[in-house]
This record gives sequence, structure tokens and C-alpha cells, in this order.
Amino acid sequence: MSVARRPARDPVGSLTPTRNRIHRRHDVVPQQGLEKYGATLFADPTNKKYPIDTPGRIKAAWAYIHQPRNAAKYTAGERRTIMSRIRKAAKVRRVALPDPDEFVELMKRLRKKR
Repeated sequence: MSVARRPARDPVGSLTPTRNRIHRRHDVVPQQGLEKYGATLFADPTNKKYPIDTPGRIKAAWAYIHQPRNAAKYTAGERRTIMSRIRKAAKVRRVALPDPDEFVELMKRLRKKR
């Protein structure tokens, strides 16, 4: 009698449900994300963007998806999906996410100084 093996589950759970697919961006080469970050969890697994495997990367992903030029590359539904995946990873790893509005204001102030 053979026993069916269940696939190993990532610590964040299923991050790629079929109903929340993200479109393939033409300005991105997913292979570069794999080469840069390795085989890890991504909030955008289609394009291999926003790695969420460490607390630092979770915070960085949260910051980057809230930058207007990055957010503009996704539909509203895709942004919600990405942010939901980041929040889920942060909850699992007990990472406090910064307020996105404060971050956006800080970035605006820093850009004005340049």
C-alpha cells in the first residue's frame, strides 16, 4: 500500500491561489528575481517580485508596493493581493509593518531635498 505524500507547505500558507493571479509584466524578467533572491516566497510569484522570506524583506516589500511608481504597474486587485500576501507573511513572522502613508510622505520629503 502506497501512502500519498502531501506537498510541503510554506510557513505562510498558500500564497498563490488561482483566483488571485497577477498578470505577467513585460518590463520584468522573472528569472532575474530568482537569480537575485533564490527560490523563495514572493508576494508577486508570477514576476518574482517582492520577496517575503525574512523580516527585512517583508518590510521592504511593504515599502516598495506603496511607492506610487511601483503600485502603478499593477491593477487595484493585484495590489490588494500583493499587500494581503505581505500582511500574511508579516503576521506569521510577527513583523510590525510601518504605516504606508507615513512612508510615502517621508519619501516625498526626501525626494524634494534632492
